[in-house]
Amino acid sequence: MHYCSSMYAPLKHVIVKHPKDAFRSQEHLSDEWKTFNYLSEPNYDEALKEYAEFMSILEKYVEKIDFLPESEEVGLDSLYAHDPVKFTPKGAIILKSGKKLRQPEAAVYKAFLQEKGIPVIGELTGEAVSDGGDIVWLDDRTLVVGRGYRTNDEAIRQLKDMTKDIVDEFIVVQLPHDLGEAECLHLMSFISMVDKDLAVVHSRLMPVFFRQLLIERGIHLIEVPKEEYDALGCNVLALAPRVCMVPNGNPMTKQQLLHAGATVYEYKGHEISLKGTGGPTCLTCPVVRG
Repeated sequence: MHYCSSMYAPLKHVIVKHPKDAFRSQEHLSDEWKTFNYLSEPNYDEALKEYAEFMSILEKYVEKIDFLPESEEVGLDSLYAHDPVKFTPKGAIILKSGKKLRQPEAAVYKAFLQEKGIPVIGELTGEAVSDGGDIVWLDDRTLVVGRGYRTNDEAIRQLKDMTKDIVDEFIVVQLPHDLGEAECLHLMSFISMVDKDLAVVHSRLMPVFFRQLLIERGIHLIEVPKEEYDALGCNVLALAPRVCMVPNGNPMTKQQLLHAGATVYEYKGHEISLKGTGGPTCLTCPVVRG
């Protein structure tokens, strides 16, 4: 079995978490949304409706979808199944979130993977913290890691060591402060790979060397304007090369994607994406692509 070392190859197997299991109830949301720094309180029933639409698109392309269980150990953010682990060709690396409230997700995830018979090749230890949203495969042998508030130097050292036999090039991208420590800026906040030579980006947050490196590699950049960046327009999930899903309300990004020959599916993500600032890449953890 060849696990993921791509952000855009055809998605075959994915792990998600249903909002009924992450949000639990309107009452639970009322108690917790401020603690988790959501923009406002999500509407539980609307979230379920939005998720049904989201899943109907996912199911068109993905043959195997696993659902993380409801757990007392974890909070609202467990909806964003991408962050607690990262897949490599040999199996999963269990991460430890830079957001304290999310750290218990790792143990729940690890038990889930073991139960499903999915190999775990390593786990962050000690002081290391990292979120899956900071780790991007540019291609099969190139791993890019964002160094910011959610991923520290010790995690980068451990990740480098764990992937040394499967990665030729390990690139560290220094992330900007942007809106500060309480907000979530991931590497994947400003880049989504949609094909080997196509990426959706918000260049204003990109270090110059990284932007130049992408261009030198022949990657065409679709520029997301500021207002659409705020509407999660940069958070684009590739279901296959140049087939992607984006939260609605991002017409300029969509238009540029269509112009680049992409197929674009939109879903309403007001409750499940915008309020917790987690788009379709955050909602899904790709296990197998290819």
